[in-house]
Amino acid sequence: MNILDTVTSWEYFHFVVQFVIMLIKMAVVISVTMVHVLYATYFERKVIGHMQVRLGPMRVGFHGILQPIADSLKLFFKEDIIPAEADKTVFKLAPVVFTFAALSSIVVIPFYDGFVLADINVGLLFVLAMSSLGAYGVVMAGWASNSKYSFLGGLRSSAQVISYEVCMGMSLIGVILMAGSMNLSEIVKAQHQHWYGMFLFPQILGYFVFLVAAFAETNRTPFDLPEAESELVAGYFVEYSGLRFSLYYASEYIGMLVMSSIAVLCFCGGWTLPPFITNAVPALLMVPGIVWFLMKVYFHIFLFYWIRATVPRYRYDQLMSLGWKVLLPLALVNIVLTSIVKYLMG
Repeated sequence: MNILDTVTSWEYFHFVVQFVIMLIKMAVVISVTMVHVLYATYFERKVIGHMQVRLGPMRVGFHGILQPIADSLKLFFKEDIIPAEADKTVFKLAPVVFTFAALSSIVVIPFYDGFVLADINVGLLFVLAMSSLGAYGVVMAGWASNSKYSFLGGLRSSAQVISYEVCMGMSLIGVILMAGSMNLSEIVKAQHQHWYGMFLFPQILGYFVFLVAAFAETNRTPFDLPEAESELVAGYFVEYSGLRFSLYYASEYIGMLVMSSIAVLCFCGGWTLPPFITNAVPALLMVPGIVWFLMKVYFHIFLFYWIRATVPRYRYDQLMSLGWKVLLPLALVNIVLTSIVKYLMG
């Protein structure tokens, strides 16, 4: 065996090891994400229950703690019904596309410094692309079901995504200008270089636009027009049951996790605390970064619950008017102001 063969063998072994490590990381992240989905549904029902002076789930386990497991088992064993007039291939493919788009965004999210499955330079752009791809799963379901309610839900979702994707993308341009990068890890590090430690303060306008667009992007109240139980029964997935229904249900909560993570990474300093806080209380530096990251993420997820419990659903004309006449101008103003400040200070 010559030296060339030895080098080639070593490179092959190194590639296999890296590939196995990546698979293990993916399995861990996806497993934790699915457990999060299970108990995000539980905590939403408990939080909204207490906000409405109810108890929420109480029967399965202590204070209903096993309710998500019971629900998932029920959905898993339920009959998978496909409408006779549906386009069966597209009908089956739609929830897979929707779930794939939601889960794919997780791979570029750094949970703390160094722990990210794919640390790519265009991580923020990748998340926006996957978010847009998820709309195809909704439109496919609405069309393939051959149901009036599903079709209307799909149409609403396509128009809603077009409107709010633009606002969401433009709300993040100010962050990109300040950080000089679309890499999510670099954006967090750029925030920590300043005394305020967060882009939330200079980018409060962009943060507001992003947050509202995130509610619309995930089809959550008050922008859940594609589902609208009082009008469309369940909208685009009204004809789904069993495991396929659970994929749509889970993907909505994964979307909430992704949007909350992007808000934390781009505006709230990610896994770091502002230097003026850590300088005042140095003991906080001993807390692992992932703890701060998860606390910020779950605060944003709590906002989804809070808004659902307190704000009524918008009419469709109000939804479109808000996106094009309010959020889009605010996002443009934020870009102009950020550019001027960046130019004067740079």
